[in-house]
Amino acid sequence: MHTDSTSRPAIVVLCGSTRFWEQFTEAALYETAAGRIVLAPGCNLREQHALWSTPDRADRMKRMLDDLHLRKIDLADDVLVVNPGGYIGDSTRREIEYARSLGKEVRYTHPVPGSDRA
Repeated sequence: MHTDSTSRPAIVVLCGSTRFWEQFTEAALYETAAGRIVLAPGCNLREQHALWSTPDRADRMKRMLDDLHLRKIDLADDVLVVNPGGYIGDSTRREIEYARSLGKEVRYTHPVPGSDRA
């Protein structure tokens, strides 16, 4: 995290399944309280909305949001994976790999089973 009062605060991006929407909110709260700028998913496709009310619209929105989230990773200093129970799905795994390819630090809210990552 940046400590110089003249520099911007660290930027963290939250990654993980939107099935953990409440946990995203909690993680954003703690990261904000720690003085970080938080980037997170802005939509939860698991909840009904007119913007993704048909399968075709939902498909387009999902693709757009996946790309948008990678751009958030580009902007961030590090990544916090919201993973209750150690759960990491395929999309999140791709985001983690992308972040690591950019040299970003990846942190986790919960231990990852079968890994030394916490």
